[in-house]
Amino acid sequence: MSSSSAVRIEPLSRPLAGSVRVPGDKSISHRAVLFSAMAEGTSTLSGVLDSEDVRSSMKVVEALGAKVALDKQPDGSLAGEVRGWGSEGPRQPEGPLDCGNSGTTARLLMGVLAPWGIEAEITGDESLTRRPMRRITAPLMKMGVRFSPDGKETLPVTERGTSALRPITYDSPMASAQLKTAVLLAGVYADGTTTVNEPAPSRNHTELMLPEFGVKTTAGERTASVVGPARLEACDVHVPGDPSSAAFLACAAVLKPGSDVTIENVSLNAARIGFVRTLERMGADVSIARTGVAGKEPFGTISVRFTPRLRGCEVPADKIASIVDEIPVLALVAAHAQGITVFREVGELRVKETDRLRAVIDGLEALGVDAWEDGNDLHIEGQPGLVAPAGLVFDSGGDHRLAMTWALVGLVGREPVDVKDFECVAISYPGFLDDMERLAS
Repeated sequence: MSSSSAVRIEPLSRPLAGSVRVPGDKSISHRAVLFSAMAEGTSTLSGVLDSEDVRSSMKVVEALGAKVALDKQPDGSLAGEVRGWGSEGPRQPEGPLDCGNSGTTARLLMGVLAPWGIEAEITGDESLTRRPMRRITAPLMKMGVRFSPDGKETLPVTERGTSALRPITYDSPMASAQLKTAVLLAGVYADGTTTVNEPAPSRNHTELMLPEFGVKTTAGERTASVVGPARLEACDVHVPGDPSSAAFLACAAVLKPGSDVTIENVSLNAARIGFVRTLERMGADVSIARTGVAGKEPFGTISVRFTPRLRGCEVPADKIASIVDEIPVLALVAAHAQGITVFREVGELRVKETDRLRAVIDGLEALGVDAWEDGNDLHIEGQPGLVAPAGLVFDSGGDHRLAMTWALVGLVGREPVDVKDFECVAISYPGFLDDMERLAS
């Protein structure tokens, strides 16, 4: 975000109590829009997150010829229809495809465009053009896709696909659902089996959703494959609530004395609720209950109560992919725990919307909490009874996860805080403050 104005976040006057529904899952919403645009026919979507990031995906598929008719619903979500380009393929765009701040849009788009002979420039805002893209372009080039300028590590890049994609078996150097999805989407159109192997499990929304669109997909804990050539057929997709958004409400309830909150209709995908398991290891009073399934995505409730005594814990490297977006707010909880919490191998935080690793350490130090990095590990020495000093000003750096994390310092504390560029929460959770205030009313 370009603005440097600060928003004052006042302490909540009451505990958080009652039930709440968070907005639709961002990862699933992106895929619902993109896969529907690729499909033959018209898909019906509901529960789609209305955020700047998801609207970036909507805009780029419209620029490529899909017909998107998603309207705002009374609950704030988007619902309606997307008519895909199917076997005709996307049209040549008239200008650059602007992905805004959305890394998911940019990276998945590379796989979407791979099988088609059009040429498209992919770009984004200042933050997105600093984020690494070579991790996606490298495997796609092995399949026959061309990118220019040669060797470019970041956006903007120009992609030219090919109808003669080669299937590959790719051993990914990192656990990344975005990388995995881009390669699998290209593999749908290659002649043979395309497989992605990962060093640790990543989000599996793509493997769960592609079969709904008629694409044969196999998946294990650290591997996924598609068999091509195949084509996507339109289907109905309902998007459950976003666990990453739910994490901020859950952590707030853990920290705010007297709180008792139930988060309803939230995705309980095992690859997405690592934050619940981490809170459990810290001794938090948190539980989940499955109530249904949307396609192959389980959903249900997360119940959380204030927990006066928390303990530090160690989060191993193979669990980080399941909590990578929640580490900032979990770090804030760790700051209130007895002992040291260690998040292992979190170097990926350095290349998110900001350098989140440095930002978390700096923010906790402003609270008077010792936090440090050792290699790629994050260490936090908690302070039970931690009280934030008056007059704190946090700079989100335009990063929505940091903006909400630092807002919690004020919301659950005794003193107001100022958060610069707080408006960036619109990227994923536009109604965050409204939901917090409603639970405290």
